Amino acid sequence: MIEIEESSGNIYTDLGMADSDEMIVKAQLATQIGEIIKGHKWTQLQAAEVVGITEPMLSKMLRGQFHRISKAKMLDCLARLGPDHRWPRSTY
Repeated sequence: MIEIEESSGNIYTDLGMADSDEMIVKAQLATQIGEIIKGHKWTQLQAAEVVGITEPMLSKMLRGQFHRISKAKMLDCLARLGPDHRWPRSTY
């Protein structure tokens, strides 16, 4: 029989990561940044210019590899996308 464990609602907590609260916020920020970029139909290079980071860094962020990117930098990226997209967009 397969044992099923109920999630805490934070995958990073479920995985036992020490910085799980920050990581879930970063995941939500990356998702929101990605949605805005997709809505504008920008290439990653165009979006990187708008948010002020390199395209490789943006690519990593959007693929969930944001452990080394600060929450402050991600908030700055979101702010650069325009006043209609500032954090928080909804309750997180």
